[in-house]
Amino acid sequence: MDEGQAWLGVDLGTQSVRALVVTGEGAVLGAGAAPVRGRREGVRHEQVPGEWWAAVCTASRAALASSEGVRLGGLAVCGTSGTVLLTDGAGRPVSPALMYDDGRAAKEAALLRAAGLVVQDTWALPKALWLIGEHGPHRITHQPDVITAHLVGRPVPADSSHALKTAYDVEREAWPSLDLPEGTLPEVVRPGTRLGEVCASAAEATGIPAGTPVIAGMTDGCAAQIASGALRPGAWNSVLGTTLVLKGASDTPVRDATGVVYNHRAPEGTWLPGGASSVGAGALTAGADPQVMDQRATAFEPSGVLAYPLVSPGERFPFLAPEATALVLGEPADDADLWAGLLQGIAFAERLCLDYLHHLGAPLDGPLTFTGGGARSAYWNQLRADILGRPARVPEQTEPALGMAALALHGTTGTPLAEAAERMVRIRTVVEPRPGRTTLFAEPYARLVDELEKRGWLPTPVAAHAHTRLALDTAES
Repeated sequence: MDEGQAWLGVDLGTQSVRALVVTGEGAVLGAGAAPVRGRREGVRHEQVPGEWWAAVCTASRAALASSEGVRLGGLAVCGTSGTVLLTDGAGRPVSPALMYDDGRAAKEAALLRAAGLVVQDTWALPKALWLIGEHGPHRITHQPDVITAHLVGRPVPADSSHALKTAYDVEREAWPSLDLPEGTLPEVVRPGTRLGEVCASAAEATGIPAGTPVIAGMTDGCAAQIASGALRPGAWNSVLGTTLVLKGASDTPVRDATGVVYNHRAPEGTWLPGGASSVGAGALTAGADPQVMDQRATAFEPSGVLAYPLVSPGERFPFLAPEATALVLGEPADDADLWAGLLQGIAFAERLCLDYLHHLGAPLDGPLTFTGGGARSAYWNQLRADILGRPARVPEQTEPALGMAALALHGTTGTPLAEAAERMVRIRTVVEPRPGRTTLFAEPYARLVDELEKRGWLPTPVAAHAHTRLALDTAES
């Protein structure tokens, strides 16, 4: 590495594509973004794959425009976990992309579970089978594969992180036995593998210099985890964006027969357990000014309403309930009380995720880091730390694209990923829980746990474990 070198990270998000140019010491030299549109209707959520490439071209040009004279060492791309489409032999999309929370493949998922595979209704494999039923057999492709194929100028292997929800076995590093036509399943490599170099036509479209190495990426949740520096065993990253994702690090896989918690494999072979919830900031009131509403919400602690704010029907983590719907109990005093209830409800879901991980025996003794768009709210960060009853680090940059820049550094220089991330990640602040605040929110949290159990969504042993941990935390608060 030299002072004039930097790495490009690209994040294909739900609502936008973001690109960051980052030095090996974590200085962000350039940033760019471009919106992408989606179509939601009931359990349906899809996007047009061609719009991703157009957005990548816009975002990368903007990021590179303010970093002239910098030599790019490489790039990596992350996408939403479980988003899948079909492509032809040349890598061209032949179907829309079914997004991470599209719920149309419940029948296919049930058949796969009956055959012995641990999959959820919204995972990529059942959705790919649904698409094949609609469009005929074609190559199963994950969201970032569309972009890396454009960049390199030909179809490239998928990374094992995005392939995980297509039932790729990351322990055996092989596909399971699936009754699919030859060529339907892509070749798979570990994240951090060199896929090729940026071709001339892609260079012209994106502004990325031809010959720049393209490195196999990871899912957006893993990208945010890398961007948090949470890669040592026992460390966890909570990514609060449109939805909520928790990712941790462990020397061994965290076993969960239900598939609620699953394990990504890091480039060097260690394990990144975690899960993705359908609760998140996407449930907040559209068009509201978050800073104004956060300030008003301070008058409602705890809120007069009890909420489990699902963005879309069905829950995936910390429990599996395809029939779950957004929950708001009680009448809010006004819109600020409702806003407070939604913020608190998402923090309650976050606490329940950690309770479930503890129930499974996951290591939780390392630092917790907040990233994602929700981490931009100082008020929400403090609220979450209070409800969780533990301190949380907040980096200067909370973008998954930073994690992809670190992965690109690892893939091009051989620097251990944890070391690359720790060099790039700059911690802005550490939020400490305020004395007595965990106790303040204990009663509504306990009521929410009981309500989720009563509805048959949350298993009784998990609810009991959550109550036990709450009693311990409030005794120490």
